[in-house]
Amino acid sequence: MSSRALILGRLRAALGPNPAAPAEVARDYHRGGGVVDLEVLVHRLTDYRATVHLCCDGEVAQVVDAVLGGRRVVVPPGLPRHWLPETVEALVDDGLSAEQVDGADGVVTAAAVAVAETGTVVLDAGPEQGRRLITLLPDVHVCVLRAEQVVAGVPDAVARLDPHRPLTWISGPSATSDIELNRVEGVHGPRNLHVVIVIC
Repeated sequence: MSSRALILGRLRAALGPNPAAPAEVARDYHRGGGVVDLEVLVHRLTDYRATVHLCCDGEVAQVVDAVLGGRRVVVPPGLPRHWLPETVEALVDDGLSAEQVDGADGVVTAAAVAVAETGTVVLDAGPEQGRRLITLLPDVHVCVLRAEQVVAGVPDAVARLDPHRPLTWISGPSATSDIELNRVEGVHGPRNLHVVIVIC
């Protein structure tokens, strides 16, 4: 007898010959609305090996300069230009090829929302974020996030997002582990994630 048949047999025996389905499915689970704590988000992101920068909107270009100054970066078409210093060569993604994106040193995007509880940043391919491709190929991703975009938990984030848009959920740099649990970074995305949280 297979394991599947054994387990299903036990379930059938436990339920009896005519199991009744519940009239209603319980909907009393947590629906969000918790208190947003930026410190929790920073702690989670740091724990996931992302680098976090807290600054004002007018200081974002200085942070980008410190991370990617003197290099070529891909930017989505709707990214606010005052976030980019003059020291970077900005390649606006107006249909760049995968080879062009891969040849860049980094990418600068905005975000749709961030979840403090899980340390997750969500992109939805909006004009400030661009195509998913541009955040997967370059080695460095600088993601700018406004403090008001931070929510407490996943239900709060889901309530803000459009389920018809392509969503990318990012919790730290790209990482995986091999069979011996050795961490390997950069396998399916950038090895370096910098999250810039605009607090003023």
